[in-house]
Amino acid sequence: MRAVVLLSGGLDSYTAAAIAKQQRFALYALTIDYGQRHAHEIASARAVARALGVEAHEEIALDLRTFGGSSLTSDVEVPRDRDLTAAGIPSTYVPARNTIFLALALGWAEVLDARDIVIGVNALDYSGYPDCRPEFVNAFEHLASLATRAGVEGARFRVHTPLITLSKAEIIRRGVELGLEYGLTHSCYDPAPDGRPCGRCDSCALRARGFREAGVADPLLLR
Repeated sequence: MRAVVLLSGGLDSYTAAAIAKQQRFALYALTIDYGQRHAHEIASARAVARALGVEAHEEIALDLRTFGGSSLTSDVEVPRDRDLTAAGIPSTYVPARNTIFLALALGWAEVLDARDIVIGVNALDYSGYPDCRPEFVNAFEHLASLATRAGVEGARFRVHTPLITLSKAEIIRRGVELGLEYGLTHSCYDPAPDGRPCGRCDSCALRARGFREAGVADPLLLR
Protein backbone atom coordinates (compact mmCIF):
# COMPACT_ATOMS: atom_id res chain seq x y z
CA MET A 1 0.00 0.00 0.00
CA ARG A 2 1.24 3.46 -0.88
CA ALA A 3 0.70 6.50 1.34
CA VAL A 4 1.59 10.14 0.82
CA VAL A 5 3.00 11.51 4.06
CA LEU A 6 3.18 15.22 4.81
CA LEU A 7 6.65 15.59 6.33
CA SER A 8 7.55 18.87 7.98
CA GLY A 9 10.70 17.91 9.86
CA GLY A 10 8.96 18.15 13.22
CA LEU A 11 8.56 15.31 15.68
CA ASP A 12 4.83 14.91 15.04
CA SER A 13 5.09 14.29 11.30
CA TYR A 14 8.12 12.02 11.88
CA THR A 15 6.17 9.91 14.38
CA ALA A 16 3.05 9.77 12.21
CA ALA A 17 5.13 8.62 9.24
CA ALA A 18 6.89 5.98 11.34
CA ILE A 19 3.54 4.61 12.51
CA ALA A 20 2.40 4.38 8.88
CA LYS A 21 5.62 2.56 7.99
CA GLN A 22 5.03 0.12 10.85
CA GLN A 23 1.60 -0.50 9.31
CA ARG A 24 3.44 -1.54 6.13
CA PHE A 25 2.68 1.49 4.01
CA ALA A 26 5.23 2.41 1.36
CA LEU A 27 5.90 6.07 2.17
CA TYR A 28 5.96 8.89 -0.36
CA ALA A 29 7.02 11.98 1.58
CA LEU A 30 5.91 15.48 0.65
CA THR A 31 7.51 18.57 2.18
CA ILE A 32 6.22 22.08 1.51
CA ASP A 33 8.56 25.06 1.60
CA TYR A 34 5.85 27.62 2.22
CA GLY A 35 8.00 30.64 2.95
CA GLN A 36 8.29 29.97 6.67
CA ARG A 37 10.72 32.04 8.71
CA HIS A 38 13.64 29.62 8.37
CA ALA A 39 14.88 26.63 6.38
CA HIS A 40 15.93 24.47 9.32
CA GLU A 41 12.76 22.40 9.26
CA ILE A 42 13.27 21.65 5.56
CA ALA A 43 16.74 20.27 6.33
CA SER A 44 15.20 18.23 9.15
CA ALA A 45 12.53 16.88 6.82
CA ARG A 46 15.27 15.63 4.48
CA ALA A 47 17.07 13.93 7.37
CA VAL A 48 13.86 12.35 8.61
CA ALA A 49 12.97 11.11 5.12
CA ARG A 50 16.35 9.41 4.86
CA ALA A 51 15.94 7.85 8.30
CA LEU A 52 12.51 6.49 7.36
CA GLY A 53 13.76 5.08 4.05
CA VAL A 54 10.90 6.60 2.06
CA GLU A 55 10.22 5.53 -1.51
CA ALA A 56 10.41 9.12 -2.72
CA HIS A 57 10.66 12.58 -1.18
CA GLU A 58 9.26 15.54 -3.07
CA GLU A 59 9.69 19.16 -2.04
CA ILE A 60 7.36 21.86 -3.33
CA ALA A 61 8.02 25.58 -3.00
CA LEU A 62 4.77 27.47 -2.44
CA ASP A 63 5.48 30.88 -0.99
CA LEU A 64 2.60 31.81 1.29
CA ARG A 65 4.41 35.03 2.18
CA THR A 66 2.54 36.37 -0.84
CA PHE A 67 -0.52 36.50 1.39
CA GLY A 68 1.10 36.86 4.81
CA GLY A 69 -1.45 36.75 7.59
CA SER A 70 0.77 34.83 9.99
CA SER A 71 3.84 35.53 12.09
CA LEU A 72 5.41 32.54 10.33
CA THR A 73 5.00 34.10 6.88
CA SER A 74 5.53 37.80 7.63
CA ASP A 75 7.59 40.16 9.75
CA VAL A 76 5.10 39.97 12.62
CA GLU A 77 6.90 38.90 15.79
CA VAL A 78 6.42 35.30 16.87
CA PRO A 79 4.69 35.15 20.29
CA ARG A 80 6.90 33.98 23.15
CA ASP A 81 6.08 32.81 26.67
CA ARG A 82 2.39 32.61 25.76
CA ASP A 83 -0.13 30.97 28.06
CA LEU A 84 -0.83 27.72 26.22
CA THR A 85 -4.26 27.49 27.84
CA ALA A 86 -5.32 30.94 26.60
CA ALA A 87 -8.37 31.16 24.36
CA GLY A 88 -8.06 32.32 20.79
CA ILE A 89 -5.92 31.35 17.83
CA PRO A 90 -2.35 32.71 17.93
CA SER A 91 -0.61 34.63 15.16
CA THR A 92 1.43 31.54 14.25
CA TYR A 93 -1.67 30.11 12.58
CA VAL A 94 -1.05 30.10 8.81
CA PRO A 95 -4.37 30.66 6.98
CA ALA A 96 -5.64 27.45 5.35
CA ARG A 97 -2.20 25.79 5.57
CA ASN A 98 -3.35 22.24 6.16
CA THR A 99 -6.10 22.59 3.56
CA ILE A 100 -3.46 23.60 1.02
CA PHE A 101 -1.03 20.90 2.10
CA LEU A 102 -3.63 18.14 2.04
CA ALA A 103 -4.81 19.27 -1.40
CA LEU A 104 -1.27 18.90 -2.74
CA ALA A 105 -0.92 15.51 -1.05
CA LEU A 106 -4.25 14.45 -2.55
CA GLY A 107 -3.08 15.41 -6.04
CA TRP A 108 0.09 13.35 -5.71
CA ALA A 109 -1.82 10.45 -4.17
CA GLU A 110 -4.16 10.31 -7.14
CA VAL A 111 -1.21 10.25 -9.55
CA LEU A 112 0.43 7.46 -7.52
CA ASP A 113 -2.83 5.50 -7.43
CA ALA A 114 -2.62 5.78 -3.64
CA ARG A 115 -5.66 6.16 -1.44
CA ASP A 116 -4.00 7.05 1.85
CA ILE A 117 -2.58 10.33 3.16
CA VAL A 118 -0.82 10.70 6.50
CA ILE A 119 -0.60 13.93 8.47
CA GLY A 120 0.72 14.49 11.98
CA VAL A 121 -1.97 16.85 13.25
CA ASN A 122 -2.78 16.83 16.94
CA ALA A 123 -5.86 18.24 18.65
CA LEU A 124 -4.75 17.87 22.26
CA ASP A 125 -1.31 19.43 22.86
CA TYR A 126 -1.47 22.11 20.18
CA SER A 127 -2.02 25.85 19.73
CA GLY A 128 -5.71 25.71 18.84
CA TYR A 129 -5.38 25.74 15.06
CA PRO A 130 -8.75 24.99 13.42
CA ASP A 131 -7.21 22.79 10.73
CA CYS A 132 -5.89 20.26 13.27
CA ARG A 133 -9.31 19.06 14.43
CA PRO A 134 -11.09 15.79 13.58
CA GLU A 135 -13.98 17.74 12.06
CA PHE A 136 -11.63 19.28 9.52
CA VAL A 137 -10.04 15.95 8.62
CA ASN A 138 -13.43 14.29 8.15
CA ALA A 139 -14.58 17.14 5.93
CA PHE A 140 -11.45 16.87 3.80
CA GLU A 141 -11.99 13.14 3.29
CA HIS A 142 -15.48 13.92 2.02
CA LEU A 143 -14.08 16.63 -0.25
CA ALA A 144 -11.54 14.16 -1.67
CA SER A 145 -14.33 11.82 -2.73
CA LEU A 146 -16.01 14.67 -4.65
CA ALA A 147 -13.02 16.52 -6.07
CA THR A 148 -11.05 13.73 -7.75
CA ARG A 149 -11.55 11.43 -10.71
CA ALA A 150 -10.64 8.48 -8.51
CA GLY A 151 -13.28 9.53 -5.99
CA VAL A 152 -15.99 9.89 -8.63
CA GLU A 153 -15.06 6.42 -9.91
CA GLY A 154 -15.62 4.96 -6.45
CA ALA A 155 -12.26 5.18 -4.69
CA ARG A 156 -12.21 6.19 -1.03
CA PHE A 157 -9.41 8.38 0.18
CA ARG A 158 -8.45 8.18 3.83
CA VAL A 159 -6.54 10.81 5.79
CA HIS A 160 -4.68 9.05 8.58
CA THR A 161 -4.16 11.08 11.75
CA PRO A 162 -2.57 8.63 14.19
CA LEU A 163 -1.61 11.36 16.67
CA ILE A 164 -4.77 13.42 16.73
CA THR A 165 -5.94 12.36 20.21
CA LEU A 166 -2.52 11.83 21.81
CA SER A 167 -0.71 14.15 24.19
CA LYS A 168 2.77 15.28 23.22
CA ALA A 169 4.20 12.97 25.87
CA GLU A 170 2.28 10.02 24.42
CA ILE A 171 3.55 10.89 20.95
CA ILE A 172 7.14 10.96 22.18
CA ARG A 173 6.76 7.67 24.06
CA ARG A 174 5.39 6.06 20.90
CA GLY A 175 8.31 7.40 18.90
CA VAL A 176 10.80 6.09 21.42
CA GLU A 177 9.13 2.66 21.17
CA LEU A 178 9.63 2.85 17.40
CA GLY A 179 13.29 3.76 17.84
CA LEU A 180 13.01 7.24 16.33
CA GLU A 181 15.92 9.65 16.55
CA TYR A 182 14.26 12.89 17.60
CA GLY A 183 17.59 14.68 17.35
CA LEU A 184 16.89 14.83 13.61
CA THR A 185 13.77 16.92 14.11
CA HIS A 186 13.16 20.64 14.42
CA SER A 187 10.22 22.28 16.19
CA CYS A 188 11.03 25.93 16.92
CA TYR A 189 9.06 28.62 15.10
CA ASP A 190 11.80 31.23 15.36
CA PRO A 191 15.23 29.67 15.91
CA ALA A 192 18.62 31.38 16.05
CA PRO A 193 20.53 31.54 12.75
CA ASP A 194 22.45 28.39 13.68
CA GLY A 195 19.19 26.53 14.31
CA ARG A 196 19.21 26.61 18.10
CA PRO A 197 15.61 26.64 19.36
CA CYS A 198 14.38 29.79 21.09
CA GLY A 199 12.84 27.75 23.90
CA ARG A 200 9.99 30.23 24.31
CA CYS A 201 7.59 29.93 21.37
CA ASP A 202 4.49 27.69 21.57
CA SER A 203 6.15 24.90 19.66
CA CYS A 204 9.23 24.88 21.89
CA ALA A 205 7.07 25.00 25.01
CA LEU A 206 4.89 22.09 23.87
CA ARG A 207 7.94 20.06 22.90
CA ALA A 208 9.67 20.72 26.23
CA ARG A 209 6.56 19.78 28.19
CA GLY A 210 6.13 16.63 26.15
CA PHE A 211 9.66 15.39 26.76
CA ARG A 212 9.42 16.30 30.44
CA GLU A 213 6.12 14.44 30.91
CA ALA A 214 7.40 11.47 28.91
CA GLY A 215 10.44 11.26 31.18
CA VAL A 216 12.76 11.41 28.19
CA ALA A 217 15.62 13.83 27.52
CA ASP A 218 15.24 15.94 24.38
CA PRO A 219 18.28 15.05 22.23
CA LEU A 220 18.32 18.55 20.76
CA LEU A 221 19.21 19.91 24.19
CA LEU A 222 21.98 17.38 24.73
CA ARG A 223 24.16 18.64 21.91
